Formats: sequence, structure tokens, C-alpha cells
Amino acid sequence: MLTRERNELLVRSDHDTLMGRLLRRYWVPALLAEELPEPDCPPVRVKLLGEQLIALRDSDGRLGLLDEFCAHRGVSLFFGRNEECGLRCSYHGWKFDVDGNCVDMPSEPDESNFKDRVRLKSYPAVERGGIVWAYMGPEEHRPPLPELEWAALPAERRFVSKRLQETNWVQAMEGGIDSSHVSFTHRYDIAEDPMHAGTAGLAYIKADRHPRFEVAESDGGLLIGARRNTGEDDEYYWRITQWLMPWYTIIPPFGTHNPLGAHAWVPIDDEHCWAWSINYHPTRALRADELDSMRAGEGIHVEYVPGTFRPKANRDNDYLIDREAQRQKKTFSGVAGISAQDFSLQESMGVIVDRTKERLGTSDAGIITARRRLLRAAQLLADKGETPPGIAVESQRVRSASLLLPADEAFHVGARDALRAEPGTEFVSI
Repeated sequence: MLTRERNELLVRSDHDTLMGRLLRRYWVPALLAEELPEPDCPPVRVKLLGEQLIALRDSDGRLGLLDEFCAHRGVSLFFGRNEECGLRCSYHGWKFDVDGNCVDMPSEPDESNFKDRVRLKSYPAVERGGIVWAYMGPEEHRPPLPELEWAALPAERRFVSKRLQETNWVQAMEGGIDSSHVSFTHRYDIAEDPMHAGTAGLAYIKADRHPRFEVAESDGGLLIGARRNTGEDDEYYWRITQWLMPWYTIIPPFGTHNPLGAHAWVPIDDEHCWAWSINYHPTRALRADELDSMRAGEGIHVEYVPGTFRPKANRDNDYLIDREAQRQKKTFSGVAGISAQDFSLQESMGVIVDRTKERLGTSDAGIITARRRLLRAAQLLADKGETPPGIAVESQRVRSASLLLPADEAFHVGARDALRAEPGTEFVSI
């Protein structure tokens, strides 16, 4: 469990909080690139880390991420006109470029230089891997662009989606590094999921529902190993999750014929987050049938309420729970779909879970260590200005793996080569 004070430090992400200052030292996944499809397209509201912002792509294709509200009278620039390399407020015509500079102020006399002294808060924004990323920290500490394997691949080798999750980001992220729930939450229908069906790894998971967990620190975060028996005395089946600071998880793969999977859990505010889901393959284009499945909301993706990024199965309709399917053991919880099964239970805890009431066991070792590492990194940044883990690009060039290892070999040693993302190489999975 955590004390109430440490729980507060962990979950709060505004700019003046301990964790908020840490999170702003990383590039933040802000929105899908397709939300800004062309120059001078309509601006998009974006809320990140508690800040209300507006995103635009200007006439020259440059990206901007600005304070949502005009510096004049506080009108939302969502209603502005995106034209001629700037966003013009519809109230009095003040116009701002992608860097937040006021470039036109028609309500003032021609001879006035007032506009030269007015600017909006703005953040650097870049497009990479199908995502618009923002850097919201001190300019002098801007890190290199993300080098996560999926972000650097050609477009045909990846599929990226996002969904709204109605909880604090830490709650969602902790679900992403909890491998023990797979044997229960997804127990009855995981074999029908296209990313798991027919794999040897799935057979091991179903046979041994009591994995042993080991955790090792990596340069960028943690390696979380879930060990299961294979029926042989001299080997174990390992599923190794990469957790990368501050909010990335790479899912241990099932079989070499399936794409890899990854997530990012990004705070909107303290009670909502964006859950990003990525499938990718390092050596081939995704097949048409795989893309059809992902677009249909299968696997780690979801089906949306039309016109939104809110899942169709949500708390307002009890996640479309089917008690008959639960009774007949078609699904364990009565909720359909891998992703919905996860977030329905995470949201059931409340928007911010009271961690003072937890009773954690050995299977929670990854969660316990991740919390400690986040809090330690935030405190070291505040006290000593220490660069947080996961900033260096080498620490991002990693994969997860699932494999058999000798019983007497440490998982992070035996799997060392499999956990590196070497361009053009196949991943390791069974």
C-alpha cells in the first residue's frame, strides 16, 4: 500500500506538482496525426496534463500546440479560423502563429506595436509514428525525439489508436504491467482473440494460472518477468514486459506470426487519461486481415461511440456486461473484448484508487517497483536536477519477449538479446 501523501504525489500531474514536472521532461503523445489531416484544417482541442490546449496544422503544414484561450478576452480558439499561417480568433480577429506569436491585431491602430508584446503559451509539436508529440517542459532540457521501435517504423508496419479512459493515468498504466490478471480476466475468451489463438504461450498461461514474478531495473524503466511452469523440470516459460518511463508498456508477444503490441498511458487530467494502443511488426507490413481486425476494435483496440474516442462499452452502460455469457463461461467477467475487460475493472476502482487500502502480494512486484521508480525519479529531478530514466534514445530501443529459459538462468540475463530492438530483425516469441 501507499500512504495517502505518496499516493497524492504519484497521481497528480499539473505543472506545479512533483510528478507533473517529471512528466513534462518527456515527449508527450498528444493526438493522432490524422486528427490534423491537412494544412489549414480545423483546430482540435487537446487537454494534456491538466492544460487546455489547441492544436493546429498551418498553411505550410507546420504543427502548433497553443493555449486554447485567446490572450485578448479569453475566447476559445477552437472557434477560430485556421488560415494564412495562423489561427485567428473569431471574436476580435487577433491572430496567432504556431509559435504563439500574435501576428495580427486588427482591433488596434495600424501604428500600434502592441501585438509584438503579446504571445500565447505554446509547446513544440512534431509528427512521428502516426502521432503528434508535444514537449511541455523547459526548452533547455528538450530531449531527443522518441525512438521507440514502433514510432520509427514505416507507416505500413504499424497501427495506432487511442481511447478515453475515465481514470487516473497511473491506474491504467498499472493494469498494463500486471501480467497475473491474464489467467483470470481473459481466461475464457482469450483463445478466440486473433493475437493469441493457437500459440504455445497461451497454452502455458492456461495451464499455470499462478505465475511467479521477478523484476529487474533497466536503463529506461523495468523488466517485469512472469514465470510459468512448462511441465519440464529444467525450463520455465517467461513473459517479459518492458515498462519504459514514464508511461509506456510493451506487451510480451504471442507467437511470431502476430504483430507486437504496446501502450502509452497519458494523463488528460487527474481523472482521465488517453490509453494509446499500438500494434506493429518490425520486418513486414501489417496484413489486410490484421488491419481490418484492429480497425474493428479487436485485440487491444476498441469500438468507439461514433464521433468520439470514448469506447462503445463504457461505465454509462455497465460496459455492455452480459451475465449469461459470464454464467456460461464465454467471458470471465461478462464483458466482451480484451481491452474492455481491462478498463472496465480499472474504472470500477473509481477515478483515483485509494491505495492506502490495498493489500499487495508477490504478483504485484512490478507495480510496487514502478511506483517507487516514478516517485524516486521525480524526487531526484526536484532535489538534484537529475535527468530522468528513459530520456536516452538507447533506452527506448527495446522489445518485450516470450520464451523458454533454463530453470537456473536469470530471466533478464537469458533474454538479453531478445529484449533489444535491432532494426530489421525478428522478435522472439512462442
